[in-house]
This record gives sequence, structure tokens and C-alpha cells, in this order.
Amino acid sequence: MFGTLKIDARPGCDNGVRHTMNVAIIPARGGSKRIPGKNIKLFCGKPMIAHSIISALDSGIIDEVIVSTDDEQIAQTASDFGATVPFMRPAELADDYTGTRPVMRHAVQALFDSGRDITHVACIYATAPLLPSSIIRKGFEMLVESNSDYVFTAAQFSFPIQRAIMQTPSGGVTPFDNVAIAKRSQDLPDAFHDAGQLYWGKADIWLDPSSAIFGENSQMIVLPSHRVQDIDTPEDWQRAELLYMLLQKEGHR
Repeated sequence: MFGTLKIDARPGCDNGVRHTMNVAIIPARGGSKRIPGKNIKLFCGKPMIAHSIISALDSGIIDEVIVSTDDEQIAQTASDFGATVPFMRPAELADDYTGTRPVMRHAVQALFDSGRDITHVACIYATAPLLPSSIIRKGFEMLVESNSDYVFTAAQFSFPIQRAIMQTPSGGVTPFDNVAIAKRSQDLPDAFHDAGQLYWGKADIWLDPSSAIFGENSQMIVLPSHRVQDIDTPEDWQRAELLYMLLQKEGHR
């Protein structure tokens, strides 16, 4: 179904028809501070990044898994599990303040410059062990069939965010929204948050700094809560391992 795409003719493309090349890019810099060595620390018996690499390769629609890193040990571990590291990430894109978008733009441009004829790109976080290959595949299918710019994983907030409360400097509380706090939960719209796992996009769209992942031409794959876990602290790590083991035990991995 996704073997070829008809596009405008480009140099090197006969009759305007070319084979798609889908790549997954996994951003994985060294220097994690809250969980040292997080990207290659063993998670349920494998280096954390290995879970993302294996899921991508098992999806059946990724031609190459690329790891963007500044760390030689991460690069070696990624290679051991079937990913490629065709370039090392420059230092100016590997500090504590650089976001994912400039890292992805650098990686996509480097792949184009290397001669890879990529059409669709999945950004998969190195810390996404709960992401199954079936969701990676579903995201790609949604992207192509809907002609969206991006498709990403998300989860629904378990409590209406409109009824949030905040603590004041004096220790008291105040509603985040004075109108919504008085409404019933069922009268408020559902709200969702980025799951921090997977972002499919067209290759050329990734290169456009003005494109918005969370915009009008994007779609969500809404995951159940047991498939979503930020991993920023040791407590997060422990909970993620418990969820992973439960999913494996129930045959849902």
C-alpha cells in the first residue's frame, strides 16, 4: 500500500515516481543529570535506547533507524542493536537548552545531504520503552492516509485541567480558572497532553521551522494511561519498569 508515492519530478527521480524511504530518528544526547547515563542504562534487561530501536525496526515500515547523539558510548550501543549513526551531533545542539526541533532539522538535513531520499520521518524518543511497534506503524498509516503534516502520540488528562488550583505565595490556594472551577467535570471539554514518545512527519515539513507539531494539520494517537510515562526521575523509572513488565506479562508488548 505504501510502496510508492507519486510526487513532483525531482532530479534523479524518473517520471516523478520514487520509492518512499521512511526513517526513524532517535535523539539521544549524553550528559543526563537527573538519571546519569539514562539513554543506555539497563531498563528491564536492555539499554533504554534499545527498546525504541527494536520497536522501530519491528514496525515493518522503517527503512533505517538513525540515532542523533554526541556520545560515543550511546553511538556504540545504538549500533549494537541495529541502528546507524552516520554523523555525530554537533556540540551546539547537545546542551541542556536545545529542543528537539533543531536537532531533528539538523538530522533530516544531514540525511538529505548524504543522498538518502527520505519522504517520511518518525522522531522517536530514546526513553519510550512503552511504545509498541504497532503504534509506530499506525502513526505512519494515519500520516499518509490523512495527508497531515504530523501525527503524534498523546494521552488524555485524567482530571479536568480547567479545574486546576494553584498555591499562592502566602500558602493559600486560588483557582486556575475562576469560571471553570464551578462547573461539573462532564461540562468541560476533554484535554490531552503530548505523550513524549513518537512524532511522525513529512521529511520536508520537519525542515520548516514554522511548522507546528501541535497545530491544525496534525493528528493525535490517543494512548491509554498505562502506555504513557515520563522518565525524568528514579521514581518515574521504577514505575515505567513496572508498567513494562505488566504489559509483557499480559502479552501486550
